Amino acid sequence: MEEKHYMISDAAKMVDVESHVLRYWEEELKIDIPRNEMGHRYYTDTYIHLFKEIKNLKEQGFLLKAIKTLMPGLMEGKSFSKEDSQTISETIVEENALAEPEKEKTAALKEHETNVCAEEKMEQFRLILGGIVSRAIEDNNEVLGKEVSSRVSDSVIKEMDYLLRLKEEREEERYKKFDEVLRNYQKGNKEAAAATEKKKLFKFRKKKK
Repeated sequence: MEEKHYMISDAAKMVDVESHVLRYWEEELKIDIPRNEMGHRYYTDTYIHLFKEIKNLKEQGFLLKAIKTLMPGLMEGKSFSKEDSQTISETIVEENALAEPEKEKTAALKEHETNVCAEEKMEQFRLILGGIVSRAIEDNNEVLGKEVSSRVSDSVIKEMDYLLRLKEEREEERYKKFDEVLRNYQKGNKEAAAATEKKKLFKFRKKKK
């Protein structure tokens, strides 16, 4: 029996999400959707089931980053229980906590390299400026020396402004990323703690019975 094909609009209705959500999940989770001779995506029942499982995990509070680690099993048609999901969530939180110091170290090294590069450029400009003015004075052309000095000084100031703006933008981006990671980590900790407490309460009630 030939497998039935669905267009993206039909697939989205079956999964109960918008079409752009399916495309976003495909891109973020690296899901290779087949296309017909016209270049249009088509979905089979296998993919419909896959996206329903992804939606189910999202409704449990999982980020796409966490779901990505489950993709090998999901592609094989495996379903994950809440207990499985909780275990994986705790593992990801622990890995993020261990990886964070290394990320900060890498960011600090990149920032240092940027600062060193900016200082080297400024030193090069100073040397160029000094050389031009010196040659102009040696040629007894004081007027030319002042004019060239003024023009190069403007160029140096513009370059300095650009480097400072670049540094500020990178620092701002770094702080935004750090804040996002910290928020996700704190959220993961709270969810893990709540789930653990819930599990303990369940076991306690079960023993009383």
